[in-house]
Parts: sequence; C-alpha cells; structure tokens
Amino acid sequence: MTSTPGSAGPTGAVTPPPSEPTRRVARFTRAERWVHRATAALMLLCVATAAALYVPQLAELVGRRYLVVTVHEWAGILLPAPFLLGLASPAFRADLRRLNRFAPHDRKWLRAVRRRDRRRGSRPAGKFNAGQKIYASWIAGAVLVMLATGLLMWFTHLTPLVWRTSATFVHDWLALAIGVVLAGHIRMALADPEARSGMRTGYVDRPWAKREHPLWLADEPKDESPERPSHGVDTG
Repeated sequence: MTSTPGSAGPTGAVTPPPSEPTRRVARFTRAERWVHRATAALMLLCVATAAALYVPQLAELVGRRYLVVTVHEWAGILLPAPFLLGLASPAFRADLRRLNRFAPHDRKWLRAVRRRDRRRGSRPAGKFNAGQKIYASWIAGAVLVMLATGLLMWFTHLTPLVWRTSATFVHDWLALAIGVVLAGHIRMALADPEARSGMRTGYVDRPWAKREHPLWLADEPKDESPERPSHGVDTG
C-alpha cells in the first residue's frame, strides 16, 4: 500500500466502526425449550387425531380409524411425559414457581388488559405476565381432566356405564375448548416474533424484554448473552 504526497497516511478504505451491538437476554434453557416443543407436538397430535375422529369430512379423508384412535390414545398418555422429564431441570422448576405465583402486579396487568390500556408501565410483568400464568394453569388442569376422562373411556370394563357416558361428554366438550384456546395461543405467538425467538433460540432482545417483562429484567440484569459479532472488516 502506497502513500501520495500530502497525504497523512496510506490510501485505503476503512469501514466505519459498527454500531453498538444489541445485548441479548437469556430467557429459556435448552431443557425448557425441548419440554415446550415436545408438549406442543403431542398436544397438536391429539387435536389433529381428535378432529380426524369427530369431523365426518376429515374422517372420510383420513380413514384407518383404528390407527387414528391408537395414535390419539398414546399421544394423550404421553402428554405429561415432557413435563415430568423437565422436572429434572432446575431452570424448569424455577419457572414453574414463577408461573404459580400471582402477585399484585399481575392484577394490575389484568386491569390494564380489561381497559385496553397500553400505556408504558400500565402492564407490569415479571418473566411471565398474568395472561401467561392463567393460560399455563388452565392448560395444565385441562390436560389432567382429559387424561382422566380418556382413561375412563379407554378401559371401559373398569367403570359403570354412567361414568363412561359422563367422561365422554366432558372429554368431547373440553377437547373443543382446548382447540379454541390453543388457536388463540398460536395466534398470539405468531403476532410476537421476539417471543417466538425466545422459545426457538433461548434469547430475546433486551428492548423487548424491557418493554414486555420489565420486572423480570430488573430482577435478572446479568442474565444475558455475549454481544452479537460484528461483520465489519477493516480493509486498511
């Protein structure tokens, strides 16, 4: 590389310094993400096979009713397995404790939702907001009821007819409710790319965390990943 008269140094293009990289905050461990993925896969399998059993058009399209029934039964039986395996993870157990605690700020969050108040600070939330806590509790209870009623329907010779009839009624209508709630859950996830990124990669952007879960960010300021690598190259 050469210098020209009057120049202060060698000629060459130097890229400007990159902007300050965004810090990423650790949200979910690998174990937590696999629990979520496995549970979601089993839940969707239950919903899909239930639809193939109860919707006439789908039943005709899919056929092989005995196979569909078998897949539905075993997917339901295995549904609690990811949760039970996840209990081996300290991070998963810590998040369960967070989900089980309903604090005063959660009631404030619900009041703001009812009023459609989206002002900054009107919806305080820890790692999980009040809506996520209610959803987690509801879906956990629904899974237990579905498992119990499903077993009563499966082992028909162990219970009286009135029990089986009642179990079928509860199982069918609760399945419909679960389908509606899951559709709402998926819709909200599709509307929040950063939340999906947290479940996919384990990390979220700090501005998103500060906006959506400010109390969690304040409690865990050091729970963050290294800076994103810069792609600028010095060619001088």
